[in-house]
Parts: sequence; structure tokens; C-alpha cells
Amino acid sequence: MLANGVVAVPDASVEVVGTAHRRRFTDAFKRRILDEVDRARTGEIGLILRREGLYSSQLAKWRSWRSGMPQKSGSKQSVPRAEFERVVKENAQLKLKLRKAEAMLSLQKKAAEVLRELDESNESDS
Repeated sequence: MLANGVVAVPDASVEVVGTAHRRRFTDAFKRRILDEVDRARTGEIGLILRREGLYSSQLAKWRSWRSGMPQKSGSKQSVPRAEFERVVKENAQLKLKLRKAEAMLSLQKKAAEVLRELDESNESDS
């Protein structure tokens, strides 16, 4: 603030407005950082990450990339088709087994009712 309550406004022609850009890393850069991290001793990995402006989660993704593992997209995890079909078949078999068990229980309940009624009728006849 200047004298008489006047506020100084910086010259707009001097102001630099930066735009954010997503960083893209070359394969060579990723390999170099991973090699350096693999050789690092305890406590040095954090220094490397800070120096390069990286996060540990990036290292984890790059390690899986380097080992050839497929990366997860979001929270969804792809299940191999054969495994999916096996689980679906097992589920169908278990549902059939459950229906059979429920039918057997129902039959046992009916048989118990009939036997109870026969016992009651025999006791009343005697």
C-alpha cells in the first residue's frame, strides 16, 4: 500500500502465468532412475525421489512395467478368462448342490410332520 491508501498493482505485462503440463518420462529415464534406486542404500531412495520430483507410487508402477507385468487400470483388476469360467462353473455347481440340500431338508421336515401325526393318532387310539 502506498501513501493516501493507494494500492500498487503489479504491471500485467510482466506477470508470467504458467500452465500445468503432465510430465512424460522416457523409457531410458525410467530405467536410469530404477537402476539408481536399485543401487541406493537405505535412506537414499527418498533423496533420489525428491531430487527428481517423483513419488514412490511412480517407482512401483515403473517396476511392474519393467518386469512386464500388466498394470491395473483404476480399481478394476482383470481376471483371466479361464479363471472366470472356472469360477462361474463352480458357482453353478454349488447352486445345484444347495437346491438339492434344501429339497432334502424340506422332505425331512414333511416326513417328521407325518411321523408326528401318526404318533399322535396312535396315542389317541390307545
